[in-house]
Amino acid sequence: MNNSLSPKAIRELREETCNPLGAPQVTTDLSENIIMTSLDDLHNWARLSSLWPLLYGTACCFIEFAALIGSRFDFDRFGLVPRSSPRQADLLIVAGTVTMKMAPALVRLYEQMPEPKYVIAMGACTITGGMFSADSTTAVRGVDKLIPVDLYLPGCPPRPEAIFDAVIKLRKKVGNESILERSKSDQSHRYLTIEHDMNLIFSENTGEYLNKKSVKSIESSNLQQIEENINETNSIEKEIK
Repeated sequence: MNNSLSPKAIRELREETCNPLGAPQVTTDLSENIIMTSLDDLHNWARLSSLWPLLYGTACCFIEFAALIGSRFDFDRFGLVPRSSPRQADLLIVAGTVTMKMAPALVRLYEQMPEPKYVIAMGACTITGGMFSADSTTAVRGVDKLIPVDLYLPGCPPRPEAIFDAVIKLRKKVGNESILERSKSDQSHRYLTIEHDMNLIFSENTGEYLNKKSVKSIESSNLQQIEENINETNSIEKEIK
């Protein structure tokens, strides 16, 4: 009997016997117009699609990072908008060598960034001190001694494509985070802390420094005498020659 029926007729016969009511129309309409998700997924999707890096660089690695802003690489398509203020940024790409003199400023910028925030250590000098780790006495041997690092990007310097790869890996990490478990990843201690104490000091400037005479200045009479001595020395040298 099945050999005499067409494929269309066999399909209709199976639909009538297996599912006589057909597909539920209400469920089909809901699946086409409503997206079911969780609060974690929605929150993480918003954050990973709008990572705002801080414009921070200390050495040649920042040149590669700055190349991403141009039209050739165009990292705006990842939602990365460079910000000049740490209070508006949530991603810190440490590009370049960090010295002990620059360390307090770096920690202060990191502390001013709002939570949640992420750090990418870019380049060999940032990760281990690089070529300065053997001879320099001021280079920090790894920025992770100052601030927590989420992702390490090796290279000297890394190419802009490598920065893209690091951002993609960071986006995967952000996408797997949970709001309830965020406290587990908080920084528990710091290697370097800064006390922001400001003392009010009133100016005691009376203008006396304008009338003071410099100790190292040459008086006019002495200056004239020096010029006369130089002229006499030059005339004597000419007579000798």
